[in-house]
Amino acid sequence: MSDFATIRYDVSEGICTVTLSRPDQLNAFNIPMMRELIEAFDRIDADDDVRVVIVTGSGRAFCAGADLASGSGSFDYDGPVSNDETAEFEGAVGGRAKGQPLRDAGGILTLRIFRCRKPVIAAINGHAVGIGATMTLPMDIRLASVEAKIGFVFAARGIVPEACSSWFLPRLVGISQAAEWIYTSRVFLAAEGRERGLIRSVHDPDELMPAARELATEIVVNSAPVSVALSRMMLWRMLGASHPMDAHRIDSRAVHFTGAKPDAREGIGAFFEKRQPHWSMSVSDDLPDFVPWWDEPTFS
Repeated sequence: MSDFATIRYDVSEGICTVTLSRPDQLNAFNIPMMRELIEAFDRIDADDDVRVVIVTGSGRAFCAGADLASGSGSFDYDGPVSNDETAEFEGAVGGRAKGQPLRDAGGILTLRIFRCRKPVIAAINGHAVGIGATMTLPMDIRLASVEAKIGFVFAARGIVPEACSSWFLPRLVGISQAAEWIYTSRVFLAAEGRERGLIRSVHDPDELMPAARELATEIVVNSAPVSVALSRMMLWRMLGASHPMDAHRIDSRAVHFTGAKPDAREGIGAFFEKRQPHWSMSVSDDLPDFVPWWDEPTFS
């Protein structure tokens, strides 16, 4: 059961469903939601009963973007230092924490999702605009309802892309398509997102979550959790590698490590015996000592 105010958190059959839950505000993103989503992903990484994550929205929208309750000044962060609790998280935008540099709240969230050790599926049930779109980019797979509309509308609001989307979006759809969506601020249908490679599949509204759970269950049933965790780290971090030799180095270490472990013996045995595997290794206890093999950048 969930104990959050802006999201719901439920775990069942190895799948954690995180639901953005401010339906009266179309699940508009604010600092409390950022805090709770980060806490949720911390729980997810620490809980070996969670194998896959699905993120969706409640009501008509997935996330209609940043909460613009401050009106025309919603993106003006040059004001005085605020003591409001919504302005204190690591210098996140919406205010400035004393002694810390100003940081984009969406970027703090997407970097946390990027670091997640479990696969993340976005089930985009309705409008996903601004941060509602960019928060899905570090998720591994995006499914959408036929009723969903997506928009990278920053230039239409007089600002620029956030949430590390200038890094993620071109890697997902290519620089030309990313530029078109960013420059035009066009809000487009899920079908266009699928055609251009952003969306994996489009579903009728009542079929979206069953399709997302079916995909999540396929991961839970078929794949070893440590193998999936290492694979997720390898895939995302190799997007920034300068040469395939970088991949060869980590592939070699990871194959050597996993190949000598119980899950490899179980996977091979299950294959020959034509049965489902029963994995014994856990992400919390059994990742190799060489994780992390990368240098984690810091914000300054």
